[in-house]
Amino acid sequence: MLRSFGFFRGIFDERARLFPDIQAEHCYVDAMALNLVRQPWSYDVIVTENMFGDILSDLGAGLMGGMGMAPSADIGESHAVFQPCHGSAPDIAGQGKANPTAMLLSAAMMLEWLGERHEVAACRRAGQRLSAAVAAAFAEGSLRPFELGGHDGTAEITEAVLHALEQTPAPGGTP
Repeated sequence: MLRSFGFFRGIFDERARLFPDIQAEHCYVDAMALNLVRQPWSYDVIVTENMFGDILSDLGAGLMGGMGMAPSADIGESHAVFQPCHGSAPDIAGQGKANPTAMLLSAAMMLEWLGERHEVAACRRAGQRLSAAVAAAFAEGSLRPFELGGHDGTAEITEAVLHALEQTPAPGGTP
């Protein structure tokens, strides 16, 4: 075991003791990978150092459909960064094949976080509405991104989400 892992575990245990109402467990990365495949719904937050976190987040993205479907948030005490899990995908740059779903879901998480953080209900609702529109766009099953063997790229997915957003009731009940 690397010393930094022991240090990380010590900090984790120290912080966990401050929040006894939150369940905290330890797990080796190989066992966690198996657990995520078997029962991904059992986990809300996984605290890990970068190397194993990167591996497990890629596994999680694969479980939800691929890197283009996976939103990401790094949330600190006062600041946060929201971005898709995937990188810049230079191999498909300029081809219109990039899946914008992870970016849209990251934006939705950001809106919800801002709404919670600053007590702005409209931001929370906007994030929830965007998430619902993404789900609705994919619900009928005809929308399939390139990375999932389909034929839909950036423009088609964006158009489908915008159409679903138009159909999703805004706060107050009107589309």
